[in-house]
Amino acid sequence: MATNKRKRGLALLLMMAVLLFTLTACGGKPTSGETTAQTEAASQASSAETKAASQQGQTASEAQQAATTADAQQSADKPASGGTKTLVVYFSATGTTKGVAEQIASVSGADTYEITAAQTYTEADLNWNDTNSRTTLEQNDKSVRPAIGSETISLDAYSTIFIGYPIWWGEEPRIMDTFVESYDFTGKTMIPFCTSGGSGIGASGSNLAANAKTGTWLEGTRLSGSSDIKGWIDGLGVAG
Repeated sequence: MATNKRKRGLALLLMMAVLLFTLTACGGKPTSGETTAQTEAASQASSAETKAASQQGQTASEAQQAATTADAQQSADKPASGGTKTLVVYFSATGTTKGVAEQIASVSGADTYEITAAQTYTEADLNWNDTNSRTTLEQNDKSVRPAIGSETISLDAYSTIFIGYPIWWGEEPRIMDTFVESYDFTGKTMIPFCTSGGSGIGASGSNLAANAKTGTWLEGTRLSGSSDIKGWIDGLGVAG
């Protein structure tokens, strides 16, 4: 009988021990080692997330900066928009055309640009009675293009350009052909004018237009220091 009681007591103690062990494993308090491992894992995960977010933010910032730089470069590469100013371009071997050009500039509020020859024309060069003078030889050869000595000019700021010259041997000096073939007059209104002792502008304006191949060329006129320049400009309706 006593033996049976001891057996039942041992069995009860064993069951209690098993139950206690099961409860500890399922819901018991974690050990110190377990707590440290979990904390380190959580910290590493948080650090990784923070680093990834930082990299994403940096990438977005770099992309935005690159786009801004590209936009600025594209803007810089765009050609300047057409200007609205007026310019008077002239060639004057004796000073007569220069005087008229300055009057046009004064009336219209225009800038001026003088075409000068790389090799200055002398009095002997201008002798039309000499069949071997420089100008006689140049004017008899439409392919001649005398070099320009004045510095090049940007035409971006101008929408209207008066272009003046003396009449030599019934036509524009060949240096004027050099000039118009050296520039792009797209989108600009071109207004020829000439000075002479008696000859009209003739075909010189249309010759320049044909050689330029760009620009809108109006019919030109002959002017002198006593011409009604303001009335002429007002009649054009493009400047002044």
